[in-house]
Amino acid sequence: MSKITKRLVDGLKPDPAGKDLFVWDSELTGFGIRVKPSGAASYLIQYRTAHGQTRRLAFAKVGTLTPEEARATARDKLGEAAKGADPSAERKAARKAITVRELCDLYLAAVEAGEVAGRRGKTKKASTQTTDRGRIECHVKPLLGSRAVASLTLQDIERFQADVAAGKTKPKEEKKGRGGRIRGGKGAAARVIAMFGAILEFAKRRKIIDANPARGIQKFADGKRQRFLSPEELTKLGQTMRVAAAEGENATGLAAIRFALLSGCRKMEVLKLHWDEVDARTGCVRFTDTKSGPQMRPVGISALDHLAALTRNEECSFVFPSDRDAEHFVGMAKVLARVCKTAELQGVTIHTLRHTFAATAAEMGYSELTIAGLLGHSVPGVTARYAHVPDRALVSAADAVSGRIKAALDRS
Repeated sequence: MSKITKRLVDGLKPDPAGKDLFVWDSELTGFGIRVKPSGAASYLIQYRTAHGQTRRLAFAKVGTLTPEEARATARDKLGEAAKGADPSAERKAARKAITVRELCDLYLAAVEAGEVAGRRGKTKKASTQTTDRGRIECHVKPLLGSRAVASLTLQDIERFQADVAAGKTKPKEEKKGRGGRIRGGKGAAARVIAMFGAILEFAKRRKIIDANPARGIQKFADGKRQRFLSPEELTKLGQTMRVAAAEGENATGLAAIRFALLSGCRKMEVLKLHWDEVDARTGCVRFTDTKSGPQMRPVGISALDHLAALTRNEECSFVFPSDRDAEHFVGMAKVLARVCKTAELQGVTIHTLRHTFAATAAEMGYSELTIAGLLGHSVPGVTARYAHVPDRALVSAADAVSGRIKAALDRS
């Protein structure tokens, strides 16, 4: 036992046996440091309650206070305990009283600090954080924000899901512009419940609640439509796009739509595609970032030929550049909507183009695993296998699928 000083703190290391390591101060009895096997260290106090029970209370992470500041805080808390207070019990009671609003803010701060992992244990992407924040502000806080987290029941979560589906969080006056509309519906409700369940699981790990009240809830079906274009519809779309191009429709938007159909790529994979990510020699696109992380995606020769025919803007690294600045194009959905309206094609979204690629591959007899590889899905044994070197079988499949779609689009 020795005095806790900055030098001692700087030299602390986890217990080689993988257990919590405790270091106690020689100057102030009951003041110490706990070092977790992960290396995380916290200042703590150990004391006895009025009933003779031994308690420990971690009150600050090492690094947030100097040893002298931590010792002063510990002295105050130990003094309170000596007078009959129970700081540990008081903290637990305070946690039990935390509101949903406060929990959501705590969760978002932890996500931003990298303390909460997303899919496959990776840090949540900025785009996912933005989506979560929007759902929290638009749905969770308005309906449940003032409720104590510890008071929530399964019935409360089910009622919340029903309220979101019914559009009860939809504002009376919708804002104009991107991201201004708040919709209800069962699909939105299911996605909000999935996120809120994760927040409640976070609360359980932080010992704010003993059990997750969202466990066991029957989520609504997400309502996603599996719309895809038939060969006849592809031909009609292709004909309409050629007429639209001749009449002055945005050329970048039309080019992006065609590439999405020929490659099966997601919307933002298309729009954020950089020229240096296109590898025509090996027949793939080397995405630096996708929904599943960095990825090598096989792309058919028809899709690559389409890119090769585009006029390159030397001042912009994006394949589909904005008309106004050095950023990527953003009006793809509007262009698609105008073209489909002219072509009288109903229910077509940008994601329909990706479904069309998948449906075409399935119609050609390719297996689900092959289609997953073509689409870049996170399927064990598929994505990992094609992460570094493009598989020739997948490249061949991509060539065949993109070739069939091109033939339908170019048919007179």
